[in-house]
Parts: sequence; C-alpha cells; structure tokens
Amino acid sequence: MPNLVCTGATLQCSFGAIPATFAASGIQTSAGGPVGVVTDVTTANVPPFGICTSPSNPAASSGSPPPCVPVLLAPWSPGSARVTISGVSALDDSCQCTCTWSGVVTVSAAGQTAASDQ
Repeated sequence: MPNLVCTGATLQCSFGAIPATFAASGIQTSAGGPVGVVTDVTTANVPPFGICTSPSNPAASSGSPPPCVPVLLAPWSPGSARVTISGVSALDDSCQCTCTWSGVVTVSAAGQTAASDQ
C-alpha cells in the first residue's frame, strides 16, 4: 500500500539538481504530519530543486543554468485511490507531476511513518 505524502516529504525533479521538501496545504494529519492532496502544486508546496538542467527551460539559453523553480502543469497523478481529504484525493508516494519544462516530479520519501497498534 502506498504511503501518504506529508509535510517534510522529499521530492525530486528529473531535471533538478537537488531534492526539495514538500509542504502540504491542509491541516489533515497522519502519522507523519499534515497530508498533501493532488492539488498541492504551487511553489508553496513544491519549492525549487536547485539548478534546472532541462533544455526546454528558456532561461537555459542565457549561458548559465537557471534556478529550478517548478511550474507544475496539473494536479499530481494518479492520487490516492483509498484516501480523500475534503473530497480531494490525497497525495501518496506513487504520484507524480509534470513541470512545464518537461521535468517529472516524484516522491523520494513520503514522510508518513508507520502507525502500530500497541
């Protein structure tokens, strides 16, 4: 079963130089912190990934690599099939999102910790 993506999760862009730390927009929590939803696609949720190496980024033509500021095109996909928050699919670690500069953003570490019955 996929893990829910929580604030503090590690994301990676296929054209980014470094990982970024996810920040969920909501207050719904799980064992790990606030849980993201598929509509968490702003730079407040997905911060820059260092330097962008995408040849389709127009700033790359300046001669020096531009900052990797994601411009996410659509909601994360596919979204959790089992969990919704206020009617919106939760974000799990099987989701990915595409940047306008052709990068694919994926979840490296979801941030959800396992809950146990004691």
